[in-house]
Amino acid sequence: MRIPESELIINSDGSAFHIHVKPEHLGDYVILVGDPGRVQIVKEMLSDIESEGVSREFAHATGWFNGKKVTALSTGIGCDNIDIVMNELDALANIDFKTREVKPEHRRLHILRIGTTGAIQPEIPLGAFILSHISIGCDGLLDWYAGRDSVSLLDFEEAFKKHVNWHPQLPAPYFVRASEEIIRKLEAVTVKGMTISASGFYGPQGRVVRLPLAMPKMVEDFETFSFKGYKITNFEMEGSALAGLSALLGHDAATVCCAIAHRYKKESNPDYKPLIRNFVATMLEHFTK
Repeated sequence: MRIPESELIINSDGSAFHIHVKPEHLGDYVILVGDPGRVQIVKEMLSDIESEGVSREFAHATGWFNGKKVTALSTGIGCDNIDIVMNELDALANIDFKTREVKPEHRRLHILRIGTTGAIQPEIPLGAFILSHISIGCDGLLDWYAGRDSVSLLDFEEAFKKHVNWHPQLPAPYFVRASEEIIRKLEAVTVKGMTISASGFYGPQGRVVRLPLAMPKMVEDFETFSFKGYKITNFEMEGSALAGLSALLGHDAATVCCAIAHRYKKESNPDYKPLIRNFVATMLEHFTK
């Protein structure tokens, strides 16, 4: 079946509409970062750069590392941008851009999002690398797609909603597990995490500036939730959409974040940038093994 121009927009140069990557420049290994400036950090660790560019918040560079073709791509902030990025990465991998038809053989991508986060458990130190074994979507994005329940941990969802007395006007939370392959590669250098992917930075993460919260005890309730050996470890804003869409589309994906703030201890490290280079290098080395 041919996919209409209105459903998959392809630029005149043959690249995907938003991210401006061409099919031939997509690596099997993809590093996602929020900040376009971090693409440069990854790029400096790659050899034989064959493509790079920037369009709005979507900067990219493709080169080689450990004998693997790697694409670094920035997404900006939020699950809505992950919806764009994941659908366009999958299209590049699995749709023929000339015929607009799905390719007969599925290409499986390996995708790692590298970000920053705020920890909420007292035992997690600032600077820790938290791997989201499970991501909790509070954004509602996955509910727009058929098959949502097939990739979700429904027993976790029910236990969570009951424990926190989930507000009925908020989108239903969803729990998705990361790729087992990526967990195996990174577990020796990371902290085991179950991560809230919030739909905003302030109220959705329990911050009060001038507006009160619909769930005033949410951070405390999140801290005390425990189920099947997992506790909620941190907040970020993209991992659930990445895990959910990757599972539906047949790709391996996970999110790992460096803890630059601690909500429980009310501490932060605003001068975290020196940590990021070592963080990226460590993740890239283990991810591409």
